[in-house]
Amino acid sequence: MDRLSPLANVSATRAVLEKHGLGTRHALGQNFLISDDIVRKICELAALSFDDCVLEVGPGIGTLTIALLKSAGRVVSVEMDRNLPAVLADTLAPWEDRFTLIQKDGLDLEMSDLEQVRAVPTAFVSNLPYAVAATIVLDYFERFDSIRFQTVMVQKEVADRMMARPGTKEYGAYTVKLSLFAQPTGRFRVAPGNFFPPPHVDSAVIRLDRTTVATGDGRALTPVERRSTCTMVDAAFATRRKTLANSCRTYFSGKGPEGKRTAEMLPVLFERAGIDPKRRGETLDQAEFIRLGLAYAQVNGASTQMEGN
Repeated sequence: MDRLSPLANVSATRAVLEKHGLGTRHALGQNFLISDDIVRKICELAALSFDDCVLEVGPGIGTLTIALLKSAGRVVSVEMDRNLPAVLADTLAPWEDRFTLIQKDGLDLEMSDLEQVRAVPTAFVSNLPYAVAATIVLDYFERFDSIRFQTVMVQKEVADRMMARPGTKEYGAYTVKLSLFAQPTGRFRVAPGNFFPPPHVDSAVIRLDRTTVATGDGRALTPVERRSTCTMVDAAFATRRKTLANSCRTYFSGKGPEGKRTAEMLPVLFERAGIDPKRRGETLDQAEFIRLGLAYAQVNGASTQMEGN
């Protein structure tokens, strides 16, 4: 079987780094993928077509990028390491007409950056820097509506959080917030030996498909209602071992005058949502958090109206 990425082995990776006078830089979380089998499995899970414009963060020397360019119509990569543009210009030269590099920290990527290079990404596929992976995944779903799905490599524990169930130790605020944008549809494990140098953690590739979340009556959740739900998620998990009543009271009491007013109205909020305030946040599922979010929006709206009268 032909290699999907000719860079996905130790000797080729070493050769590229030596050619450009580079070594691995742990400060940027660089562990280079050296398994063509894993590259192939990532592309199979992503199931790209030439209609796709792929957004990638952290292309490194272009190991996965080459495979993406063979599978998609265009790839736009975001890389903050100033040593790597010259490397990528070399390794991706055969695809220069379909590859665009944005030299920037992936955390700081803006819609204006994509507009400047006339890119409308439909998919996000990356071997992500682990320190920022969870943040980027949620942020990109929230800010870049054109992204239909993400297929990303993350630390195993992060993947566990992304697909955790209520009542488990991995289930938390991040799990619930991500579920308001997307649902996991596939996953596989990646052992440390598939990288150079090997990381000290296990990894996983997970696919997340954007989904439309509905309220109890079948209506699509609005952006405002989603933000209200996220607020209640943060409040419920502010002090994980406390009851909803105590955790939410603590959270809102520290949010200034408006937060204190919300704290005073929590009994009304829980009653409207039909949620027992003696429960703990980790026992609630997505639908119950949405009910809390809708009640929070109603209570805040009522408070604002009373202030205006």
